[in-house]
Amino acid sequence: MPKGKTHKGIRKRMRLTRKGKVVRRRANRGHLMSTKTGERRRRLRGTETVKTAQVKTYVRLITG
Repeated sequence: MPKGKTHKGIRKRMRLTRKGKVVRRRANRGHLMSTKTGERRRRLRGTETVKTAQVKTYVRLITG
């Protein structure tokens, strides 16, 4: 069997925690931040774990 390859685009955007969760950055943070309210900007801070339905797919892409 050939070895799987890491999907480099996903690898740059997501990471695995020690417990195996997939962590990603929140969307809508790229630009035009001045038009967003402060409350919305605070909500967009930090990271978020990927939902359970998608974890298996992302783990396969990250680990290769």
